[in-house]
Amino acid sequence: MRGLAIAASLGFVLSAAPGFAQAPAGQAKPAAPAPPRPAAPAPTTAPQLAPTPQAPAPFPQGAKLAFVNLQVIAQLSADGKVAAQKVNALTTKKQAEIGEKSKALQANQTKLQTGGGVMSDTARGQLEKEIDRQQRDLERMQQDAQAELNELQQDLQNEFQKKLLPILAQISKEKGLHFLFSGSDAGLIWAEEGLDLTQDAVAKLDAAEKARAK
Repeated sequence: MRGLAIAASLGFVLSAAPGFAQAPAGQAKPAAPAPPRPAAPAPTTAPQLAPTPQAPAPFPQGAKLAFVNLQVIAQLSADGKVAAQKVNALTTKKQAEIGEKSKALQANQTKLQTGGGVMSDTARGQLEKEIDRQQRDLERMQQDAQAELNELQQDLQNEFQKKLLPILAQISKEKGLHFLFSGSDAGLIWAEEGLDLTQDAVAKLDAAEKARAK
């Protein structure tokens, strides 16, 4: 099959980068609201249950088109699971680092709010400057963490796509297909179950990975 096409956004578990909360802007004052909380855990850190693989239905003889579910391939394949683990590991690491910075900022803000009224002008001014510096540092850390996570996700997605495309091309040729669609991107409403080659792709992708490991 020539010219095998795939959606630019692979649409699998790495496509949505978790967001890191932005640091509060401006200096904290004694009458300011409660100090900000550390960045909330990103949604993608929650365990994701992969769909239970089912025995594929027989492929209809003579069919010239079929489809795959890219997200399921990523969730079930060994390569996709490893990639998701890398993203979760980096997210957890960055959240811990940001959490420590947030705690230090919160401690100083609490100190200013509770004791600012009895501090000397010099001491209060120094503390306010320190809080302002911590806020800027925290905001930069959050932005850098988001950029690093986005870069990792893009690299992993590109690597996964390079491995998957030859597998999908091989399956298409073996089945004698004219077209192979991405089911979720094609707006698929109904199709014969046997036209779903997702499990075939997972099996061949894992087999190829085992062969590379040897």
